[in-house]
Amino acid sequence: MAPSLPSLPLGRAHRGLVSLGELFSIGLEGLRRTWDVRRWFWEFIEQFAFLARVTTLPVILVALPLGATVALQVGDLAGQLGAQSATGGAVIVGLVREVAPIAAALIIAGAGGSAMTSDMGARNIRDELAAMEVMGINPVHRLVTPRMWAASLVATLLASLVIMSGAVGGFVFNVLLQGVTPGAYFDGALGLLRVSDLYVTLFKAWLFGMIAALVACHKGMNCEKSPVGVGRAVNQATVVAFMLVFAFNYIITTIYFLAYPPEV
Repeated sequence: MAPSLPSLPLGRAHRGLVSLGELFSIGLEGLRRTWDVRRWFWEFIEQFAFLARVTTLPVILVALPLGATVALQVGDLAGQLGAQSATGGAVIVGLVREVAPIAAALIIAGAGGSAMTSDMGARNIRDELAAMEVMGINPVHRLVTPRMWAASLVATLLASLVIMSGAVGGFVFNVLLQGVTPGAYFDGALGLLRVSDLYVTLFKAWLFGMIAALVACHKGMNCEKSPVGVGRAVNQATVVAFMLVFAFNYIITTIYFLAYPPEV
């Protein structure tokens, strides 16, 4: 007998919850043996170097025009209100609080996460993961843990790079083209920013990088054992990572603004 229509969404919801549970279980298992650094240190170094190589230039190329675009939009509106000197503060505050961790996470998930998913999927197809388990080696501890920590550390560094690159782009447009003085550009930012903003931004970048790596490894380790399955896993990993990053960003930002209301 064919399944009734209401059962189809329930089946998809059940599979989604099962996949989410597996994702968190792999993440907890990967963190459980973090202290045993000797077993995954060199894999961590290799993944860190790879992620830094494939993400640094894209982040700079994204952040520079982004800062200039925000300076253009905000500067035009601020000029009509007679507060053009506040453009620098709006640009840098936006970069620090929201843009930097999101941009770093999306670059990690798109450039590095797709490569992680492909690598883990290829290992799954060749039964390397099963062979590691036969030899008494936990593939999560050996492969997932170093990738999680490498992605989280690279994402944290990329967030700082986004802030600097975006600030430079906004400075060039706002100061050189719109005539705002350099002192007014940076004074507006220093008056609005707090040290806690930077701490929260770095924490979000660290968490988002770890989420992107975790999703990529989970999808690769559980993909269909075919080239088509690996390709689907790459697409799914990118979409799921983006969704989780935006969801966690909303939750963290809401909690932070409730604890520390923004001041003008």
